[in-house]
Amino acid sequence: MNERDIDKTADDNHEKSQNNSPAEGVGRTAIDEELSLALGFDQEDLLALATSQMPFGKYAGRPLITLPEEYLFWFRKHGFPNDRLGKLMALCLELKIEGLDGLLMPLVKSRLRS
Repeated sequence: MNERDIDKTADDNHEKSQNNSPAEGVGRTAIDEELSLALGFDQEDLLALATSQMPFGKYAGRPLITLPEEYLFWFRKHGFPNDRLGKLMALCLELKIEGLDGLLMPLVKSRLRS
């Protein structure tokens, strides 16, 4: 393999990695698909937790990720809504239980400043 072939291979690999970058919104990789199947949620769900607001109740208008744990536990006991909101609320509770909700707070703060 000569220098020109190595440069061509490097360029091709760089182009492929850019086209599969989920952060750029270009496409999803096989790993992204496997993770979303295994975990039961995907990147869009995490973004929705930070950007979607609670549509009703005592905490209407608040970003879902900022809902109090006790409120989410109440819904778990009595039943989450049977739609995407319910799925997001259940995910929110799991993130809070595991202490991972703080990872989404920069997204909430940047949205509030806008």
